[in-house]
Amino acid sequence: MLLRVEIGDALRSARRRQGRTLRDVSTGASVSLGYLSEIERGQKEASSELLSAICEALDLPLSALLSSVSDRFALEEGVQIPDTIPQELSDKILGHPESYSGPRLAAKP
Repeated sequence: MLLRVEIGDALRSARRRQGRTLRDVSTGASVSLGYLSEIERGQKEASSELLSAICEALDLPLSALLSSVSDRFALEEGVQIPDTIPQELSDKILGHPESYSGPRLAAKP
């Protein structure tokens, strides 16, 4: 697992769930469409300032994005994930609420 890939995947998932285009979000975040696409595909790492701008354009708290990515890593590592973000916000970011229904110990594949 790579951090830039997981962040990009979470951003892409949030954008698609909102029915937004790359162009719409790139304009709102003041970043080129091509660069945003590379971030979403995990090919480029966004600075903290750019991540903040993208999250703002998506009306998504940066802390929620980072928590969801942290949860993905915890699942991969098989550690217990605390239930710290509201379910409706987790659903907005991740799109699969059945995967994040509360604290648990994740099994490694």
